[in-house]
Amino acid sequence: MAKLIVSGAAGRMGRLLVSMIAADPQFTLVGALEAAAAGVSGRDAGEVAGAGKLGVPITTDYATLARPDTVTLDFTNAASSLDHLEVAAASGAAIVVGSTGFTPELEARARQLASQTRTVIAPNMSVGINVLMKITAEVAAILGDFDAEVLEIHHRTKIDAPSGTALALARTIAEARKRDFQSNAVYGREGITGVRPHETIAVMALRAGDAVGDHTVVFGGQGERLELIHRAQSRESLARGALRAAVWLERQQPGLYSMREVLGL
Repeated sequence: MAKLIVSGAAGRMGRLLVSMIAADPQFTLVGALEAAAAGVSGRDAGEVAGAGKLGVPITTDYATLARPDTVTLDFTNAASSLDHLEVAAASGAAIVVGSTGFTPELEARARQLASQTRTVIAPNMSVGINVLMKITAEVAAILGDFDAEVLEIHHRTKIDAPSGTALALARTIAEARKRDFQSNAVYGREGITGVRPHETIAVMALRAGDAVGDHTVVFGGQGERLELIHRAQSRESLARGALRAAVWLERQQPGLYSMREVLGL
């Protein structure tokens, strides 16, 4: 029975995870974490999630929860996740990080810390999106003469753009074509832009309503276009992937793992 800690327990993903853990006998919720600013410290995590009383109070101190026999599910923000990785690395606790918005500096530090314990870091943990990642790499290599662009749409309250998933898809294309992504990335177009250089990979972000997350990879050739689309219909797809990662991570040696490794892709 996996012993799980939910970080960001009062957020949308956190509440969903708490509810799903409470409903599944293969999991036990042993801790819940939330920032002091959320104003829920001391409250029962199950009641906050609408899952009934679970006897697990929400705390602001991760160090009191992290143990080698626990797995933390962290859907907060890049800065908070980095703090939690510091604690997890020091305590030997396993951790699954689904936060996005990492700067190159934060990402480098996160990777360094992740290797010191059992860690999965992924911008998107749904099974479907990780299959899309694999297919995108294969298509990018096969259609090397096609222009490649990535389009994403998320809810209006998402604070980072483009999404971590869209960036990961674009990097996948660049890697498959043996190109440097940073020097060929385009994040917006306006005015007289001139002819599109073939090497570029554009990543476009839309924000509207309550869209959970749609990602489209476009491969444009002469006289034809191929589009690969993934639409998240609810956050449950992300939560299920995170729980799957937690179960898998329990059996691993210390190191940084991806969702593709979790899923065997």
